Amino acid sequence: MPSERERRFVGPRRGQFIFALAFLALSALLLSQIGEQTRWMDKTKMFAQPRFWPAIGLGGMVVMGGLHLYRLPWRHNTRYDWWETRKWARVLEFALWFMAYVILVPVLGYLPVTLIFVPALSWRMGYRSREMLWISAAFGVAVVLLFKAFLSVKIPGGIIYEILPGPLRSFFILYL
Repeated sequence: MPSERERRFVGPRRGQFIFALAFLALSALLLSQIGEQTRWMDKTKMFAQPRFWPAIGLGGMVVMGGLHLYRLPWRHNTRYDWWETRKWARVLEFALWFMAYVILVPVLGYLPVTLIFVPALSWRMGYRSREMLWISAAFGVAVVLLFKAFLSVKIPGGIIYEILPGPLRSFFILYL
């Protein structure tokens, strides 16, 4: 039976406990790494120290995350909490798509990877008709041409371009 405090809670309940735990754990992890990631400089004012403001921010995150966890009216999970957590985790899929893209561009080249990923993401988002896949591939070509040829953005050529003959390799590295 829910307590009076649980019944009076106005906000959405699902996912609160898991979010509070995850936020506190991540904040504590980041604060524990501050000694290795920042420095304390000699002969520098306290407020100008590279470690000072990150330590204040992370310390505040740990304290406020702990208070949030302490003040929650319930400290148990239901199936709705896990349902909400799975909903949040779906966002990470697209971060993984992006990381795969970033890793594969120096290996396969900007044009081939873009021509693979843009239609694949279109397919993933539900645009599965043949017409939409061709439109997404044309969009990928347009993006590559815009960035490499017209804007001259320096994106490293793929390792796979090394197997091409000399003049073709130069063209692919510069424009594709």
